[in-house]
Amino acid sequence: MRFDAYKSVMIPIKTKRWDDPTDADDGTRILVCRYRPRGVAKADETWAEWRPELGPSKALHAAAYGKGGTHATWETYRRAYLKEMLSQAPAIAVLASRVRQGEAITLLCSSACDRESRCHRSLLRELIEQAVPAKE
Repeated sequence: MRFDAYKSVMIPIKTKRWDDPTDADDGTRILVCRYRPRGVAKADETWAEWRPELGPSKALHAAAYGKGGTHATWETYRRAYLKEMLSQAPAIAVLASRVRQGEAITLLCSSACDRESRCHRSLLRELIEQAVPAKE
C-alpha cells in the first residue's frame, strides 16, 4: 500500500489468486496471467480485466515450472520478468495512474500460485508502486 498525503488515504494494490474470496476493498480485480484459467465460464470469472501481457512470457512461464529444461531459480525468474516488463512500461503507467487517482486494484494470478512472495504479481505490484507519480 501507498500513503497518499494529498488525500490522506491508503491506496492499496493487493495481490491474490484468482479464486481467492473477493473482499469489499479489492477494488478492480485484474487477472495478470499469461493464460486464462481453464474451465472457468465467463459468468464465473472473478476478475474485471484480463491483462495477459503483464504476465510472464510463455517461455518464462515454462521455465518457472521446469518445462523443456531446467527449472529457473527465483532470482533468474525475477530478473527475466523485470526485463520483460520494460516493454510493458506504458501499461504499467496506466495502472499507476489509476492508483494515483484513488482506484484500488487487486492483481490476480493462478490458483496454483500459492506463494505470493515468489510470484510475478508481487514484482508487478512493486513496479506499479514505483510508477505512481508523487503528488505535487
